[in-house]
Amino acid sequence: MPRRGNRVSRRRSIATRLAAMFALAAALVFSVTGFVMYYVQCVELEKRQLEELEARFQLIGPKAAHYGTQPQWERFGAVLTGMTPEDDSLRYFVDTPDARFRFGKPFPRDAVTVQRAPDVWTVQFDDRSFLMLKRIIPALDERPALALVVAVDQAPFYQTSRVLGVALIVCSALGVLAVAVLGWRIAKVGLAPIEALSRHAGELNPRKLERLPDTDLPAELSGLVLAFNGALDKLERAYVQLSAFNADVAHELRTPLGNVIGQTQVALSRPRSARELEDILQSNLEDLERLGRIVVDMLFLAQSDRGALARDLVEVSVAHEVRRSADFLDMLFEDAGATLEIVGDARARVNASLLQRAITNLLGNALQHGLHGRPVAVEIGDEAGVVTIAVRNEADPLSTAQMDRLFDRFYRVDSARADSRQNHGLGLAIVKAIATMHGGAVFARQSRGVVCIGLTLPALPPQAPTSDSLPPLTQAATA
Repeated sequence: MPRRGNRVSRRRSIATRLAAMFALAAALVFSVTGFVMYYVQCVELEKRQLEELEARFQLIGPKAAHYGTQPQWERFGAVLTGMTPEDDSLRYFVDTPDARFRFGKPFPRDAVTVQRAPDVWTVQFDDRSFLMLKRIIPALDERPALALVVAVDQAPFYQTSRVLGVALIVCSALGVLAVAVLGWRIAKVGLAPIEALSRHAGELNPRKLERLPDTDLPAELSGLVLAFNGALDKLERAYVQLSAFNADVAHELRTPLGNVIGQTQVALSRPRSARELEDILQSNLEDLERLGRIVVDMLFLAQSDRGALARDLVEVSVAHEVRRSADFLDMLFEDAGATLEIVGDARARVNASLLQRAITNLLGNALQHGLHGRPVAVEIGDEAGVVTIAVRNEADPLSTAQMDRLFDRFYRVDSARADSRQNHGLGLAIVKAIATMHGGAVFARQSRGVVCIGLTLPALPPQAPTSDSLPPLTQAATA
């Protein structure tokens, strides 16, 4: 029993300390915020007073400058008298050596005057304070130069400031008290969530990966909960990726498998000649080879997903590898009536076979979807430590959604999948995987009917040229 009491006492002590820390933090925040608000409000109030003085001066200043005779000045004085309130909260007066042009009651001689800005003063006397705007009006006709003064009583300003200060102090005190009480309650509740978290974790399954609640938790558990939720995020992404992977594989394998099964069933439905059986076997072989290519490509993508990196790296000339890859596509270039242009060169450290595979896929994609008879250009650049391989060709324009999905697995721009026997939608996905395995990236963009798809690779560090290195291309090469 004593030990249990000690544990309860210790828990209450932690809650009290947390509540005190919350209150202290709230007091600091409220104090700084209240001071800033009070200061800004005072500045704004004084600014409004100055704007009021300026507006009144703009109203009477031009008239004072325009009146130069005593009769005119007497009429001007009557106007100022009508504008002066009876509570003496606003004063107008004119100071000049000529008594005929004086007006109003000036401030006492013992008043304390402090200049605040050009033409602006604060005047204090008899527990009163005025904000004064004073400017010189040049002489005109029989009127000498004079000082025109507009002053406003600051008592309302100080009263408003005091009310605001008291309101901020009261609100801050109530806020600190509320934060302390709520903080104590939150701390009390936050020290006993372990059982609920355990129950929640016990209910997790691949179909229900709900995150652990991460609000109103004590500091001792927040890091653990965040880390656990992060692990759940990774697990969910992996599960979604696996589900999509299975769905894509099933979708792509269904057609060739259906063809093989259907043709085999038809062949077995009645006796067939050797020639007929040979044709059926040949068709089945094509579908089986397609299945084999899909399996090999998916295994390769699976290795990339697991973070596999390219091995057996060698230094190569990118333009040389492009030419070697294009040699395997001579028939496709002839069928498309296209020529290959290679512009530029760079050296990179890569797995040569993987790079050739990526380039072959890019060229095959350009030939398949480009306009017939138009050239295909491969532009190679080396800037800022990055080697860029860009394949350009003229093609029908693609939508933004299509451009965003070009590197997705099993994605085809032709939704009808008319070329499904030759293309299973993994070519550009493999290009992306190869770029990732080399520490690079892929890109796709289009402009004015020209589609540009390519990849980037890390460039070699600068070094002196060697005798056995291939020279960079200085002009376009045509294959």
